Amino acid sequence: MEKVRTIVITGASAGVGRATARAFAAEGARVGLIARESDRLWAAEREMAERGGTGLALPADVANAEQVEAAAERAERELGPIDVWVNNAMATMFAPFAEITPDEFKRVTEVTYLGAVYGTMAALRRMLPRNRGRIIQIGSALAYRSIPLQSAYCGAKHAIAGFTDSLRTELIHDNKKIHLTMVQLPAMNTPQFSWCRSKLPRHPQPVPPIFQPEVAADLIVWASHHDRREVFVGAPTVVAIEGNKIAPGIADRYLGRTGFDSQQTSEPVPPERPDNLFQPVAADFAAHGIFDAESRASSSEAWLVKHKRATAVAGAAVFGALALAWTRR
Repeated sequence: MEKVRTIVITGASAGVGRATARAFAAEGARVGLIARESDRLWAAEREMAERGGTGLALPADVANAEQVEAAAERAERELGPIDVWVNNAMATMFAPFAEITPDEFKRVTEVTYLGAVYGTMAALRRMLPRNRGRIIQIGSALAYRSIPLQSAYCGAKHAIAGFTDSLRTELIHDNKKIHLTMVQLPAMNTPQFSWCRSKLPRHPQPVPPIFQPEVAADLIVWASHHDRREVFVGAPTVVAIEGNKIAPGIADRYLGRTGFDSQQTSEPVPPERPDNLFQPVAADFAAHGIFDAESRASSSEAWLVKHKRATAVAGAAVFGALALAWTRR
């Protein structure tokens, strides 16, 4: 009988975190749910039991290291030793850099970057003595290819990638059996676009093409069972990351021309619209945002990720056949 695992997910009350918690619950896992907004956490906790798992609401602000540590301690006390820790919590704001205040930039960085650092610290305190465990950092194509209007968020995702690579080398040096994976996401249909702070004239949106959070959740759970260094979700993520390696200057100019309009709908932003940068927004959100009609529920790239070896063999066979045909000509 397969072992029932204990999972901790930050940012678990909505969006990709909520979808991932549901996916782990379907495996029968015990899931510690970390987020600030308590009502959504209780709802997520109830969902875990409905889907075959066990949930534990752990209200905490990931920008506060002491709160993250307390949540980790309670998770182990009530659910058991943590097998997988998923750093998913994030905050962003949409605005030109010149219009962002120091406190706003700091807050995005503290939640998105330092939240991942503090979560990793709490996980390692428990995993290192046991010499086992997995930590999954939820990244983005923006960890490699920055876009306009989200400078703080892009900077934080770049920082997570650099921090994770550094830590990985230390674990290798110490011969530790703790695996780090970074899952890079494309544009996702999550509630963040309804509650993020914005100084834009029109409603923020993810840059199309947009994917449903379940697409990411499926690969995050898959990554928790496989020793992959990095997982790209969706073909747009691959195109953005690999394309930036080849022609970053062209990408700069393209995004300078298109990146403002592509991140806004045609609808104005209501002046009274609340945001969650410093305080959570009490609203009945779950995994999905408001872009269901435009979002894709599957990704062909997911199959390629899960069958990397077969894809490589097939690719080599095709290349060999083409080379043989060319030489015969």
